[in-house]
Amino acid sequence: MGKPLNVGIIGCGAIIAQYLANFRRLDQVRLVAVADLDPARAQAVADDYDGVRALSVEGLLSAADVDLVLNLTIPAAHADVALKAIAAGKSVYGEKPLAATTEEARRVLDAAREAGVVVGCAPDTVLGTGIQTARKAIDDGLIGAPISASATMATPGHERWHPNPDFYYQPGGGPLLDMGPYYVTALVTLLGPVTSVLGAASHTRDERTIGSGARQGEKVPVTIDSHVTGVLVHASGALSTLFMSFDAVKSKSPNIEIHGERGSLVVPDPNHFDGDVELFPLGATDWETLPVSAGYVDSGRGFGIADLAATPRGKEPRAGGALAYHALEVMESLLESAHKGTSVAIHSTVDRPDRVELTVLADRADALQPK
Repeated sequence: MGKPLNVGIIGCGAIIAQYLANFRRLDQVRLVAVADLDPARAQAVADDYDGVRALSVEGLLSAADVDLVLNLTIPAAHADVALKAIAAGKSVYGEKPLAATTEEARRVLDAAREAGVVVGCAPDTVLGTGIQTARKAIDDGLIGAPISASATMATPGHERWHPNPDFYYQPGGGPLLDMGPYYVTALVTLLGPVTSVLGAASHTRDERTIGSGARQGEKVPVTIDSHVTGVLVHASGALSTLFMSFDAVKSKSPNIEIHGERGSLVVPDPNHFDGDVELFPLGATDWETLPVSAGYVDSGRGFGIADLAATPRGKEPRAGGALAYHALEVMESLLESAHKGTSVAIHSTVDRPDRVELTVLADRADALQPK
């Protein structure tokens, strides 16, 4: 606390652009190095920004000025990269999911605890004004005691736009593990931890056709469930219904709805950081849009790292490893339940993260600038 957190990024794929854009604005974060299995991709980033050097993965892990490794590799590599970073004495912040399996994720958290370093994990969308304004509405009792929620994500598949969609259809991918972290993390942030799940899943097609890029027309095998639905039982007693699909075409329903004894909320897309929160109180005649009242204003990917940097030592970050592990266990257990046909208990728990008060993080005077 009190000085910028020096960050090194491993993985220079498409998502890095969003992190770079926001790192320019954050006093709490300073990017110092990047690495990628393709050295040219790392060098391209370093060539564009002053003060950032391209290193090998091993070189970045051993760099004395790197405090935290931002892990932007594919899901199958998340645990391996995180464990190497932890072994090098670095804190870690990863893209979602925390790991491909809860077994791997547990090794990451155990190693971090033993090493005395911090683990954070996307999605940090829950720290934006959309989810946080909804959280404040619940905390303020505007809907009374929450009873239920529904969360819906429907798309015909990422192969329609992604030039290399293979990992979406391999273990660690699929609609639940790819997009579910946004929804499950939001539901836990809003309603608290989950104690059990009941799921069902289907596998519609054995292959997908790439729709763009150099590989357009190439077939990709599908080895995961491409449509998953289920019920989450929260410790509070609230019930959430989850619908995650790479098979459906489009949904007209809100992304998340929360229903309570005295009102209902429409919560904006948890894949975004902002959006309108709408309230329908008991006895009203129409929906009302609530004023923005909580969360990081004008936030984006990387704000979770700034929040981690500002978190007192010994306290779990809001976008922390414990929350990411719990969300991963919920999703893994939903798939287990779908295959077994029975309810599955969730063994982990997590404190409902503290609400983010309405906060504007000042733009940096010495921002990361293009050359």
